[in-house]
Amino acid sequence: MRYTINKQPTEVLLEIAKRQVKMRKSKRFTQQEVATRAGVSLGSLKRFETTGQISLESLLKLAHFFDCLTDFDLLFYREDTSEIEKLFSKK
Repeated sequence: MRYTINKQPTEVLLEIAKRQVKMRKSKRFTQQEVATRAGVSLGSLKRFETTGQISLESLLKLAHFFDCLTDFDLLFYREDTSEIEKLFSKK
């Protein structure tokens, strides 16, 4: 799923949490199993699944557990000049 600039951060967090719940359930893991195996507190996992709120470290631990950690590799990665900046510089 792609995010647009029209989404608020809380909406993005909730969508990520929903995908994590779906993945957890598809693998038939309980919240306790995921929390223990990922190294996060059960309270943190429950809060994440209901509100989308979680520390970055805990989110990365969950991503590692679900083999999704490489999805973060492109976060904040940009080429030196964006396409929009290139267009404006041609004027």
